[in-house]
Amino acid sequence: MTSDTIGRFAGDGLPVLIGSLPLDSHQEALDWIFEATPEIPLWPQLPSNPREQMLPQFAEGIPCIREEDPVNATGRIYYDTAYDTFADDMLAFYEEYIGVAENISDLANSRFTTSRERAAGLYALAERLPGAKDLRAVKGQVTGPFTMLTGIKDTQGRAGYFDETIREMTTKGIAMKAAWQTSFLSAGNAPVLMFIDEPALAGLGSSAFISVTTAEIREMINEVAGAIHLAGGLAGIHVCANTDWELLLDSEIDVLSFDAYGFFDRIAPLQKEINAYLDRGNIIAWGGIPTSREEDIRKESVQSLADLWNTQMDAISGPGRNKADLLRQTIITPSCGTGSLSPELAGRVLELTRAVAMELRKQHL
Repeated sequence: MTSDTIGRFAGDGLPVLIGSLPLDSHQEALDWIFEATPEIPLWPQLPSNPREQMLPQFAEGIPCIREEDPVNATGRIYYDTAYDTFADDMLAFYEEYIGVAENISDLANSRFTTSRERAAGLYALAERLPGAKDLRAVKGQVTGPFTMLTGIKDTQGRAGYFDETIREMTTKGIAMKAAWQTSFLSAGNAPVLMFIDEPALAGLGSSAFISVTTAEIREMINEVAGAIHLAGGLAGIHVCANTDWELLLDSEIDVLSFDAYGFFDRIAPLQKEINAYLDRGNIIAWGGIPTSREEDIRKESVQSLADLWNTQMDAISGPGRNKADLLRQTIITPSCGTGSLSPELAGRVLELTRAVAMELRKQHL
């Protein structure tokens, strides 16, 4: 956490969501969000809309990304640097990038905005914020560069990550989109938690990413985090499975969001790194509410999940940091988004998220 953001936000065990919901109406989704997380609302992503799926949603304005029929769920999205005007488009991109990086206030009129067509929920949230009560922070989210670069392929089927031109342009484009969104949400006069969604980081160490280096990943994450900080926000990162947690704990992010329900045993051994991360004033987003399996969502209760948090924190707490201290640097979240669940199950996840947070606050704060 940078000196500009230290002290601006304490998690205090409050509930926060992870973005996607299985609804068709952004207004209905916001009703759900403000009921479950009125202190830290976020804007809803509705993946039933092809424009709001993870890869296309933040592709606008990045000239190496081409889209065919973006309103169709089966529309093709791919990397292409061989089309006739690419060199001119790349020059225009970098001229604009340099301009906004030097003057962040110019982002509002740049290619790095996200349109209402791509993120209607973002604009709907901004319109509700002036009337929001008990607001402690606002959460935004952007698809991370590694997930974008490995999810989209070029015309030969090769991931964009392995092309240096594409990698640099995509990372810088996403960094500025994250900075713009941070500025856009800052109009609500509450701290902005801008999350970098990086599910593809779960693949680190696999044969598909054998040539990917820790240094490259850290540089990309820190570049996006730095842009968020430049815009006055706090940078979070969300990975919904196992990854190189040591890499993330040592990065410049302020909020680490992970699936504590399914993967806490993978991060727990890093007690030294976790405590160093917390010593810097950073926040843990404890994803302790299950989302991946229906049987887990149905069987767990408020008490069982609160007990799970207490048990897991036994592995981290100690003489210098008790559970109350830990909860002050924690937000309570689902393990992942709920966009792939039925509305009934998603509703239960949201109810559990709020109820578990309130139970833990009652116990420790």
